[in-house]
Formats: sequence, C-alpha cells, structure tokens
Amino acid sequence: MGENTRRIRREKKTISVMIEMYCRNRHDGPGGTLCDGCSELHDDAMQRIDECPLCLAKPTCANCPIHCYRPEVRGHVRTVMRYSGPRMWGRHPVPALLHELDGLRKVTLPAGPTRPSGRPRS
Repeated sequence: MGENTRRIRREKKTISVMIEMYCRNRHDGPGGTLCDGCSELHDDAMQRIDECPLCLAKPTCANCPIHCYRPEVRGHVRTVMRYSGPRMWGRHPVPALLHELDGLRKVTLPAGPTRPSGRPRS
C-alpha cells in the first residue's frame, strides 16, 4: 500500500475524530453517536476526500485553493475544526502533529477538470 493511500486514510481518520469530538462535546448525540447534522457532515467530508482532485498532493483544508464544500457546509466544517483542532493536541497528539506537517505541503493544482469525474462541484 502506497504512502498516498495511507495519507488519505489518515486524513479521513483525522476529520472523523474532529467531528466526533465536536459533536460529543456540543451536541451530545444519543448513545455516543453523531447527531444528524454531524453525521451528514461526516458523510459529506468522506465523499469530498474521496473525490478530491488534489488527493495525491492534498494539503490541509486551510491551505487548499479548491473549496470542496458549499458555503453553508464550509462554515460548519470551519467551526468543527476551530473547536477540535486545539483539543486534538491533548487527546490525539500524533494525528495533530501529522496534520500540522501536512499543512506545510506545497500545493500544485492539477491540469484538467476540477474533479476526476469532470462534473462541477455542488
């Protein structure tokens, strides 16, 4: 398995942990599960990572020149990251460090369509 595949899995795990931390502390979902809004955000985030045109050279969201999320969803993602980001250092220091290192990546835009399927982003 290549480094890029591991990195994408790690990216998915990091955003999953961030959404779980946020929802658990802000919404207290039933039985420790995600609330409906955070569950939708999680599913959308997983889909966006899978469809990312920069997937092999994907930077952190803050450094990405492509906006994957619709404006209203982008605000929710930003809120989750602002809440969970600092708390990651205490509970999940290794993923937090790796995420910070990913933030140092240089971004190069791919040639061609904005998504592998060529469809515009929704």
